[in-house]
Amino acid sequence: MQPTNRSSRILLPARLWFVWFSLIVALGLRYIPTGRLPGVPDWVALVLAFWCIREPLKVGMGTAFVLGLLVDIGLGAAMGQHALAYVVLAYFATALSRRVLWFSPLEQALHVLPGLLLAQVLMVLVRLLAGAEFPGWWYFLSSFSGALLWLPLTFLLLLPQYQPVDRDDNRPI
Repeated sequence: MQPTNRSSRILLPARLWFVWFSLIVALGLRYIPTGRLPGVPDWVALVLAFWCIREPLKVGMGTAFVLGLLVDIGLGAAMGQHALAYVVLAYFATALSRRVLWFSPLEQALHVLPGLLLAQVLMVLVRLLAGAEFPGWWYFLSSFSGALLWLPLTFLLLLPQYQPVDRDDNRPI
């Protein structure tokens, strides 16, 4: 008997072009000027954490560092602020990748939330060390909105990997 919450479909391997395309789209979404709207997720951190969990051999700390520098340049932030936070997030996600994949996407979101919060705390600490003011507690709302978006993001990013259902009665798999 099959478990009801798991899919019986086998995923194809992730294509490297799609991984990079999704990271570039996330970078473009990060560059959209939203001002100081609370709750807007850090799209790069979210997609980066997803691919570090799903494909730790293709996306890792080097990718996180380069994306962090690109975000720093694009947003005019302190150089290395996002790079440091994304590298720590990538390490956190890669270290938990084998464990997190056993859970449902909703439970995965609960595992990803501390990593997203840690990345934001690091960014705030770098800003405070550089002499900026504390952005307020609403700043951390974006980690929670990112965790809420984990389920639709998982579905969207895994969509190209689903195989068509070809049933063969002679093969058990």
